[in-house]
Amino acid sequence: MARIVTMGEIMLRLSTPNNEKFIQADEFDINYGGGEANVAVSLANYGHDAEFVSALPKNPIGDAAIATLRKYNVGTKHISRSGERVGIYFLETGSAMRASNVVYDRANSSISTAKADEFDFDEIFKDADWFHFTGITPAVSDSAAKLTEEALKAAKKAGVTVSVDLNFRKKLWSSEKAKRIMTNFMQYVDVCIGNEEDAEKVLGFKPGNTDVTAGELELNGYVDIFNQMCDQFKFKYVISSLRESFSASNNDWSACIMDGATREFYHSKKYHITPIVDRVGGGDSFAAGLICGLCDKKDFKLALEFAVAASALKHTIPGDFNLVTREDVEGLAGGDGSGRVQR
Repeated sequence: MARIVTMGEIMLRLSTPNNEKFIQADEFDINYGGGEANVAVSLANYGHDAEFVSALPKNPIGDAAIATLRKYNVGTKHISRSGERVGIYFLETGSAMRASNVVYDRANSSISTAKADEFDFDEIFKDADWFHFTGITPAVSDSAAKLTEEALKAAKKAGVTVSVDLNFRKKLWSSEKAKRIMTNFMQYVDVCIGNEEDAEKVLGFKPGNTDVTAGELELNGYVDIFNQMCDQFKFKYVISSLRESFSASNNDWSACIMDGATREFYHSKKYHITPIVDRVGGGDSFAAGLICGLCDKKDFKLALEFAVAASALKHTIPGDFNLVTREDVEGLAGGDGSGRVQR
């Protein structure tokens, strides 16, 4: 199995129960989650050696976040115990035509104030096969952006394969700032993952006539931008998840990939997901499935099918983490989507 390092922020998630709006809620359900942490949990579930790098305060809430990661066999020895607080996000889960809503309370969180000298990157990337980060971490603060760049330099120096999930968050930074910082980071990236909004807002590429809000996909547009991205950044693979959103509870889900060397383009099987239990973490479960497939040396098409099946299953699970097994994913990817009771 591969040794995979992810780096980012794990947050305390406070979500309203039973699809309630914030104004209705008298209590919140508690989970922990965050882009790169979600990826690490999935990869550990698939049997890989997953290590999560972050910063958390030395207090009981920081302890609880670390205990949650350890529960799912994620390595935590490179988490710096520094800073003053765990970031929080509040989630109001939508239904039907009412969209979900996220409110961040993560200013001055531990990862946003962490410095590169808190981490021994030579040790972190020793014997590592893969490093994964997202566009969320550098968006948190200028300090976190500098930390991310130092990690990327160290990963490339160590000969580690690097993947990014572009993950544009308009509540954290502007498209202009995202383009300036993330475009520079692409020199370190081998595998680029995103969706149509990420490609446009983070790197400036727009796929044809696709309108995600209308549930319409124009695959030729993705072929065009993938070719441009491979030309500009020399990616080994470019991948986009494809969400056709008919309502908050009713989506079609698939993905496409291009081999940067051959320029072969492939569109996966499509899953119709309804009712959606929890779509938060869906993209992270997709990234983890793809990384798993590629680290397993699967053909890139089979790796994509594994990723799409994994993320389709995540939509049925509450919380940020995708708590499914390889067998679960391989069963769905192989055509067993009946949902029959297993006896």
